[in-house]
Amino acid sequence: MRLFTRAIRTMSVLALAAAGATLAAGGASAASDVVGHLYVDDNTAGTNTIAAFDRHADGTLTPLHGSPFVAGGAGTGTGIGSQGALQITSGGKYLLAVDAGSNQVSVLRIDSDGGLRPVGGGPVSSGGVEPVSIAVHGSLVYVANAGDDGSNYTGFTLNSGGHLRPLAGSTVPLPAGSSPGDVLFNGDGTRLVGTRVGTSLIDSFTVGGDGLLTAAPASPFAAQGPGPFGSEFRPTDATQLFVSNAHGGAGNGTVSAFSDGSDGTLTSIGASPFPDFQTAPCWVEISHDGQFLFTVNTASHSISRYAIAADVSLSLLGSTSLGAAGVGAEDARLGPNGGTLWVVDTGTHAVSAFAVDGGDLTELPSSPTALPAGSAPFGIVVT
Repeated sequence: MRLFTRAIRTMSVLALAAAGATLAAGGASAASDVVGHLYVDDNTAGTNTIAAFDRHADGTLTPLHGSPFVAGGAGTGTGIGSQGALQITSGGKYLLAVDAGSNQVSVLRIDSDGGLRPVGGGPVSSGGVEPVSIAVHGSLVYVANAGDDGSNYTGFTLNSGGHLRPLAGSTVPLPAGSSPGDVLFNGDGTRLVGTRVGTSLIDSFTVGGDGLLTAAPASPFAAQGPGPFGSEFRPTDATQLFVSNAHGGAGNGTVSAFSDGSDGTLTSIGASPFPDFQTAPCWVEISHDGQFLFTVNTASHSISRYAIAADVSLSLLGSTSLGAAGVGAEDARLGPNGGTLWVVDTGTHAVSAFAVDGGDLTELPSSPTALPAGSAPFGIVVT
């Protein structure tokens, strides 16, 4: 994703100013009730922060009092491409954030009003270099570290007080140049998958009762396109995995569908991979009912929309452009009711919002909403 980072850095000041104007207008009109919150890892240099917003019923966002909140570690201050840099625990009690600049992971307690407080003891070592993605299932946490001098997957346990503890024997080293982009559990926590963007491989593991990983017999698996990147298990079937292939070149992006067997073996489904005719499909999000898939095309600054058929094949419905000018659409998350899709737009240092109607997307009038000055955002969660 370093290629896209260079493009992001060239965005004009005018685009950022326009996003700021939208924030002011949206904040002034946000009279509807607060229905939840939205958080973004700012990845700010020196002291990393988390931007936090009240989420209103009409789709507007307003910054929480005290936002941005100090995470505890340091960001890099430059764009990083990955999925899952920010995660929330299943009970909604804690927020986990990578601090890529200090090789740490921070845990923050989520207060009833949405405010954030670092858990006592501060951030912990990520077990490697440049953490970029977090997977959480219950009390088990795995982190993908992308730095060549310490690239790996490393496990932790999270206790009821929000403290992360390294899991002995859990680290899986990765070769230099692997550049992992995403690590994630399936729905029941029995499988864990990681994508290697740099070497076009996919790691697949089964997860033991002790939290340790066992590689599938043929793991790592060759991806079906260069640059396997974002990934997600289908919410309605924990054995079905979808992976975007980002580095096929202009107009050659694809999305793969796999069946994840009992031993972690990945098997291609149907005519996979499925084209999206866009450039650099990176981030993947699937509707809560498992019927639709959205992939964010970073270089095309668009979102491709698919219907997922009964045989798990993908039918391309079309692509929706982001309204804000620029290149840099990245991480995406659906709201809890599935009615809004939120996208981190690094090109404009903002968050864009789309109303979801089945497989159709319509950008909201209040979108985009500006992020704090100095942010190099990646990772988003919505409550």
